[in-house]
Amino acid sequence: MRVFLIRHPRPAVAAGICYGQTDLALAEGVAACAARLKGQLPPDATIYTSPLRRCLELAKALCPTPRADPRLGEMHFGDWEMRSWDNIGRQALDDWAADPLDHVPPGGESVAMLRQRVVDFMAERQAEGHQTLVLVTHAGVMKVLSGLALGLAEADWLRLQFDYGELVQIG
Repeated sequence: MRVFLIRHPRPAVAAGICYGQTDLALAEGVAACAARLKGQLPPDATIYTSPLRRCLELAKALCPTPRADPRLGEMHFGDWEMRSWDNIGRQALDDWAADPLDHVPPGGESVAMLRQRVVDFMAERQAEGHQTLVLVTHAGVMKVLSGLALGLAEADWLRLQFDYGELVQIG
């Protein structure tokens, strides 16, 4: 199965803020980003998107009826969301950094939980027989899928970086 991963455009949020699953508006319209991406996407692809506005708006610009699935949402940072990374607390961040796969931010989810919901989503698409998918999603989901496709250890795929509006093909 060919999979095209697209990270949402830049959200309207100050730098240094942990925003995860907070449903933020976009910093600017999606027209230019959608126009750039349309020519790079296969016409026969099924488009799935995170239901968060920053993804859904772009997905709708690419396809009138994208399929939204909450499993494509960004990692849920719980009580850390919409707080400055600098104000979360050194000990809390150190605890997370010491065990990023299994540590759960208060009220949120771990990287392992994110990975499992993304793997479950992809298993369902595979079982449905999809040949080509476009996923409009978030950096966390892209890290999981790219890391798995490349056979990377979790510590390595957690370091992957994706720009806003970036397109990556796997599979």
